Amino acid sequence: MNAHLVKDLDKLKAQILRVAAAVEENVRKSVRALRELSAPLAEDVVYSDRKIDEMEVETEEECLKILALHQPVASDLRFVITVLKINNELEHIGDMSANIARRVPFLLRGGKAPIPFDIDKMTSRTVYMLKSSIDAFLNGDEHLAVGVCSDDSIVDEENRRCYGNVASGIAENPEAAMVYINYLLVSKSLERIADLCTNIAEDVIYMKRSLIVRHNLDEAAKIIKMSPDLDGSEA
Repeated sequence: MNAHLVKDLDKLKAQILRVAAAVEENVRKSVRALRELSAPLAEDVVYSDRKIDEMEVETEEECLKILALHQPVASDLRFVITVLKINNELEHIGDMSANIARRVPFLLRGGKAPIPFDIDKMTSRTVYMLKSSIDAFLNGDEHLAVGVCSDDSIVDEENRRCYGNVASGIAENPEAAMVYINYLLVSKSLERIADLCTNIAEDVIYMKRSLIVRHNLDEAAKIIKMSPDLDGSEA
């Protein structure tokens, strides 16, 4: 492999990991801001999202530079494509964190109402999926990636439950409608983060196996289980 390409790929990996670290920190801060209803922490999340946007653009430009200068093939090409996709998904996760943080001032002003979803279950599972999807990319761990995809249904179910609880809560206490609606928006943002983590996990499987698994995860899981040592690095 071209030494310059190796150097640029290493630089790109370090760069996408910096984006991932910034996004993971912002997700954790947004969850804390929600749990504690902390306006200053929420403001910090929104401010930090601007830096994530800048990092996302820089990483995309680095990917395009590598594609133009080196014209990588096989596993190197899949790696660059995967970074391009993960970079975009991480930026969207950052946006969802900022969306959660923006709900905090409304919740502070809206009065008291019970949280219409299991906040511990939903936030902890979402943060776990994000960390696991990043770890799966960092370590090329396709088994961990499959697990992230499977976990998405847990967050989906809690989000569906939230819709029903919000409807009944508003019916019983119309004055708290704005609070319920903002919690519903929080739940939807958490559910969207879980979806984006699933996308990252699917990207990892593509990078390792050259398999597109958006619509056939079960089949991909069988293939991975049957040939655990195959990583497609020469394909």
